[in-house]
Amino acid sequence: MKILVKLGGTLLDQPESRDALAEQLAEARGRGVELVVVHGGGKQMTRYLADRGIESRFVGGLRVTGPETLDAVLKIFSGSVNHELVASLNRAGALAVGLSGIDALLVEAEQMDPALGAVGRVTRSNPALVELLVSAGYLPVVACVAGDRQGRVYNVNADQMAAACAAAFGAAQLIFLTDVEGVLDGRRRVRPALTAAESRGLIEAGVASGGMQAKLNAALDALARGVPLVRIAPGAAPNALTRLLGGEPIGTQIILEERQTA
Repeated sequence: MKILVKLGGTLLDQPESRDALAEQLAEARGRGVELVVVHGGGKQMTRYLADRGIESRFVGGLRVTGPETLDAVLKIFSGSVNHELVASLNRAGALAVGLSGIDALLVEAEQMDPALGAVGRVTRSNPALVELLVSAGYLPVVACVAGDRQGRVYNVNADQMAAACAAAFGAAQLIFLTDVEGVLDGRRRVRPALTAAESRGLIEAGVASGGMQAKLNAALDALARGVPLVRIAPGAAPNALTRLLGGEPIGTQIILEERQTA
């Protein structure tokens, strides 16, 4: 079974959390699950920029990416965050390979808005490289950086990148492991299951906003592209990934529509 797991940067900031997730990923890979990992690193990026006196500016939840910030994107997302995760996975026994969307044009993008600088909108995902690596027993670990055929580099929202990669890879599930318990409804309760229509309703009502709105939009994109199941779950919960892959209903699962029963 093909699974794409998106790891939020907060979960990767501390070695203990990173190593725990790496062990679960390596275990799943050892049981024959065909895995691809996409990761963010926003918390690490903000800290890196602040240490250098560079202000982080956001418009609509997207980080404005000028030349200095783009340089940091390559150093942090494709550099330290990616390599630290790969090292943890190798220590856990997985043969991990660190990548970004630039490699073999794995993820192509275009500029979203000149006002945002080098923020990219994914236009295409080319799965050949990850399929080659997975078939050979490797675990691809993809940083949320994309490129185009003219050699430009883009900072891409990690949730949208995960959705595009999951669809191109033909994943049976897209799992967002994050720092929240799941998708909350208007009464602040975790919804165990949502349809696409219900997810749109939460966005339109303003119940799902900010980071959760971004995740739901990415989930809707993945469903529309043919991924049958998306799950949003707390990655810091004990053995969260192992339990999810075992069928335990942690967090929120999202499907296109309710299945009709006779």
